[in-house]
Amino acid sequence: MSIQTLTTEAGEELVVLSRRDYDALLARLGDEEAEDRMTLIVAAEARGETPLPEPVSKAILDGDTPLKAFRRWRGMTQAQLAATADINQGYLSELESGAKAGSPQTLGKLAASLDLPAGWLG
Repeated sequence: MSIQTLTTEAGEELVVLSRRDYDALLARLGDEEAEDRMTLIVAAEARGETPLPEPVSKAILDGDTPLKAFRRWRGMTQAQLAATADINQGYLSELESGAKAGSPQTLGKLAASLDLPAGWLG
């Protein structure tokens, strides 16, 4: 655990720690959401992968599909992503809702459009 201590001008001591360490601490205290985030991080690291960004993992835990969570994280609309990936917006909507799975080729184009490793979408 990497901890940094700062002292304000008023003499108040502040502790700074990484998001990972903060989530681990909350998980140890029984915070279920932090526990879920830590599970995702540890699982990704065990597979030798980069963990998902925190806002993306939170959106997925809240019920978004990974595709929708990544699109929002990148600040793109469905129309923008569909145009960039050269697919129909209606089809993208079906992929985001989970109604359709998408071919490896389509998921690859979407991952490239979102600047993601291909495996993160499927």
